[in-house]
Amino acid sequence: MHFSLITVCGLLTAAIAAPAPNSKRHVVHERRDRLPTHWNKNAKLHGDSFMPLRIALTQSNLDRADEFLMDVSHPASPNYGKHWSAKQIAETFAPSEETVTSITNWLADYGITSDRVKQSQSLNWIHVNMTVSEAEQLLKTKYYEYKYSFSDETHVACDEYSVPKDIQGHVDFITPTVHFDVKLKNPKKKRDLDANEIEIAKRQTAAAGHDVQPGTAKAVGNPNDGSLPKAGGKVPFGTILNQLENCDISIVPNCLRALYLFPPDFPANPKNSYGIVEYTPQAYLPSDLDMFFRNFSPSQVGDRPIFDSIDGGFLQTDMESFNYNGESDLDLEYAMSLVYPQKVTLYQVGDELEGASFNNFLDAIDGNYCTYEGGDDPNQDAVYPDPYGSGPGVYKGPENCGGFAATKVISTSYGYNEADLTPFYENRQCSEYMKLGLQGITFLYSSGDYGVAGNGGQCIDPTTGNYTDGSYGMFNPSFPGTCPYVTSVGATQVKPGASVTQPEEAAESVIYSGGGFSNVFSLPSYQKSAVSTYFAQHKPSYGPDRYNTSQQSRGIPDVSANGVNYVIAIDGNFSYVYGTSASSPTFGSVLTLVNAARLDVGKKSIGFINPVIYQNPGMFNDITSGGNQGCGTPGFTAVSGWDPVTGLGTPNFPKMLKVWLGLP
Repeated sequence: MHFSLITVCGLLTAAIAAPAPNSKRHVVHERRDRLPTHWNKNAKLHGDSFMPLRIALTQSNLDRADEFLMDVSHPASPNYGKHWSAKQIAETFAPSEETVTSITNWLADYGITSDRVKQSQSLNWIHVNMTVSEAEQLLKTKYYEYKYSFSDETHVACDEYSVPKDIQGHVDFITPTVHFDVKLKNPKKKRDLDANEIEIAKRQTAAAGHDVQPGTAKAVGNPNDGSLPKAGGKVPFGTILNQLENCDISIVPNCLRALYLFPPDFPANPKNSYGIVEYTPQAYLPSDLDMFFRNFSPSQVGDRPIFDSIDGGFLQTDMESFNYNGESDLDLEYAMSLVYPQKVTLYQVGDELEGASFNNFLDAIDGNYCTYEGGDDPNQDAVYPDPYGSGPGVYKGPENCGGFAATKVISTSYGYNEADLTPFYENRQCSEYMKLGLQGITFLYSSGDYGVAGNGGQCIDPTTGNYTDGSYGMFNPSFPGTCPYVTSVGATQVKPGASVTQPEEAAESVIYSGGGFSNVFSLPSYQKSAVSTYFAQHKPSYGPDRYNTSQQSRGIPDVSANGVNYVIAIDGNFSYVYGTSASSPTFGSVLTLVNAARLDVGKKSIGFINPVIYQNPGMFNDITSGGNQGCGTPGFTAVSGWDPVTGLGTPNFPKMLKVWLGLP
């Protein structure tokens, strides 16, 4: 949510409200320790000026969120598959009648009559226009105008504010107050952080004390993004001609069908859907799709994904190379061929200049998320209209809040280090995955390609919290995979010299399957037995200087799929590619076929799958060899049962189909 639109217009006459009874003891609700960089306090505001005050109400039933999701997702629940509507979710988590009444009574005590008070359509906000004097009495504060050093942008704010003690539990926060989430119109182009801004950023700490850098969240899709797949060079001529005989060195669609026992041309259901999320400037090339289809799925030549442009997302063609086309080409060539004739939706997010974050995508498929818990973070998420420039590739339209339908399964091959973002940021986003899971949507995220290290091999110094050179330090798990309401997908490979009928091993060629234990999220109920068994039978020898040894934190990945030696058409050539970027869309393709079968017999989509898969580990091919080295250690080792390398294992489609068709 953004408050730069606050306008101090006025000098209108208003009656001065009588002060509330002294018995209502106020307590400080929020306080700002320092001004954001480049903002300066100007004059105090005139008391008769008007401004819009917005009160974010405490939501109901968030403490029962996990219970609600398990009720529709656990295979033993009588309500399995009875997913909620968006309306039901909004009403369930809406503020209680007691909260609304308490706030309106509080306002009435200060002379704010009911005809001036409005509740938002989303039910989570109280809106009231009042004078500065009224607001200052209500919140026991003083308001000033603040000015930005490099533009004529101004903002209304205070240093701290208070609310009555008996009201505090009903209020999340109030604006305008201490927040500075202003959509700055200048500068016209991006600039490097100055020394002062870098110092401020260093004071913002997240998991394990690591520095949180502004803009990290919207850097996904950047050609230097460490979560992008890894190139392996051009494919030697002839190595993919006999497809199933060379799967140990060249993975093509038929290799995956043979590994996981699912057929080509699985019947599509019109109610079914599969979504792939990409972030500009990553873009597929139509000629690459046709080159791939011509060799591996001839009937699809000319086929294109359904295109959803979010916040100016478009298929840029100014830059063509593996770093700009590899991710999208990989995701779409395999997703589209594996689920054919089912159509695939491409969510292309962000313009060419500013880009976008996972939050920007979530805003587009759920308009309520735009304002949930204060809205997106302007230091991390893209702000639209793009304030940084103009011209081709720069989106000047409004931010997309709602309006895009969520597909039944959504796969994202990008990811952050959990330590790169604040716990508040991650918990806010994780709650959204929970709400979308309640609606029957399956979210998959790749677990990373650097074993126990983070993107680019980053590890965390246990003393300073800074990143090391990767040769030592604490393990660095990925997010959103560590959110307990998504499914994290690791990587496997066909053993060198082996056939597709033999067991795979954990990926150890070019990449290592991301895995480990969260420093933010606790152990979810559906995973307790699997993690407990792992520690009882295969407890690692590392201490707390390496990873979260509490045995009470979320473990990743949940599952895995092949991620090594994929053959893709890229910039007019066939090349190899490696990464959990390949594993996630492949696993999502299998789930999309399961959905098609369920929908064909009149059942609902599988939705949030984790409770089912942990209750039915037998529907996976258990991976018991290989590891995920990193941070100067061998990492973890794949063992029987769940492990923090390959999770429960790779999919066995006939067994998965039997389990899910046997559920309501």
